[in-house]
Amino acid sequence: MNQQFDILSIAHRQPFLQEDLDVLLHVDRVVPGSVNYSINRYRKQPQWNIDDTGILIYHVEKNNPDANYLQLKFCVSGNVYCRQKQTECDYCKFNTSKSCVEKVDSVDVVSFSFKPNYLTQFTNNSTESGLTENVLSFKHKTSFSKQLPLCGKTRNAIEALLNHTYTDTRENIFINAQTQILLLYSMDCMLGDDKETEFTCKFLQNAEDREKIIKAREVLLQHIGEPITIKALSRKVAINECYLKKGFKEIFGTTIFDFYQSQRMEHAKYLLYDKGLSVTEVSMLLGYSSISHFSTAFKKHTGIKPCELLLH
Repeated sequence: MNQQFDILSIAHRQPFLQEDLDVLLHVDRVVPGSVNYSINRYRKQPQWNIDDTGILIYHVEKNNPDANYLQLKFCVSGNVYCRQKQTECDYCKFNTSKSCVEKVDSVDVVSFSFKPNYLTQFTNNSTESGLTENVLSFKHKTSFSKQLPLCGKTRNAIEALLNHTYTDTRENIFINAQTQILLLYSMDCMLGDDKETEFTCKFLQNAEDREKIIKAREVLLQHIGEPITIKALSRKVAINECYLKKGFKEIFGTTIFDFYQSQRMEHAKYLLYDKGLSVTEVSMLLGYSSISHFSTAFKKHTGIKPCELLLH
């Protein structure tokens, strides 16, 4: 099967031909001594029905150890990108310009390939001999591939990789850290289809409740310009307020308020710096009752006043 398009066919549940794909972005990178990774972004066609999908590929050759590798592939859809910037487009995502001609719905295929000399660092001095240890040390005798479910934490790690702003050395550090996180989650999934991630909040063991928390995040982003109360949010996703607040903190690592404020301020930076809107206009778009309240929140998040950003 063509390695470039196999995960797309699995996610779509039918084969893809190369001519079916409109490539928006292709990136191949090598982090020295760490991982080779690639990003392939395709325009999502209206008729496509893509399931978010992950695959772990373990390849071992007894007589040719140089050919051994472990590969992770993920296919995620639903992101909205700017055709000009080739990054996730907040302006379109927040629906502040529904008629924007630069808005592109996309499907992202992200691939990571690890060599044995990198993976063995995680097994050094280990006396264990389970499946994870045998795979990472390439002692497992047969090649295999395994389809992986994409939990909320995995999606967050992939989203961070697709939308980070690091460059040069710091980019390598960030990529290395995120790929190790994805490797960890993938190893957890590989241990068994019935194995659930352990959560402090026991109700999160239920997949339906986890989806409600993930849905709450989407609702917050949709209401970036019209603040929504936690009570209203809990009703929208059909989960009680206590579970919503605790589950959100555990899955996303931040409170609902901090997440929402962070997203509002990041969007404000975009509107001020990239779109050239005035402080008054941005304050109104984000639903603030006064310019002073907006300016105070902006400075707390960014360290500068909104008017100072306009001068850069």
